[in-house]
Amino acid sequence: MKSLIAALLVSVALPAAAGAADFPAERVLAMASGDWDKDGTIDLALIATAEENSGEDSGLYIYLNKPTEARLSLALSLPNTIWGSPPIMAGQEPELGALANGSLTLVTKNESIGRDRWRQTLTIAYRNFDFIVAGYTFSSYDTLDPNGGSECDLNVLTGKGKALGQPFSGKAQFVLLKDWKDEIARSACGLDN
Repeated sequence: MKSLIAALLVSVALPAAAGAADFPAERVLAMASGDWDKDGTIDLALIATAEENSGEDSGLYIYLNKPTEARLSLALSLPNTIWGSPPIMAGQEPELGALANGSLTLVTKNESIGRDRWRQTLTIAYRNFDFIVAGYTFSSYDTLDPNGGSECDLNVLTGKGKALGQPFSGKAQFVLLKDWKDEIARSACGLDN
């Protein structure tokens, strides 16, 4: 049922998306639907690649359902912010997911190229009429050095987390998604080397 809802949302949203965010449907890499603003209607988030050979990274676009207008409306446009420029290689595809609590997960990764492999997840929530980063999870490993890896799980809103299996407590932060820099969490996790 959820995939049917997502397909219906895409068929409704993409004509608007192409005009509002200026990309064709074939550039959509990932999408997720859920009730981001908790108004009882299904919203949409999608990742679209930049134009081929532009040198830019992919972008995140979030649409909120406007039930009184019977349409989705672009609420957040973050072009050139999602790691990975076209062509996207296998093992580097970004992912989106919907959580039962109405939050959204954004996964970026390099699980296929080079010796340094990593996976990063941002948990995105809708608060005070905007999107914020509520959580950050990161793990990495070195294909040649069994001791060359790291991991961190951080609740950005409380500043509490766990890095390499050890709990830590840092500064609680309220960071808008549009202002997010990975260095915020990497520093709190001790990964800024």
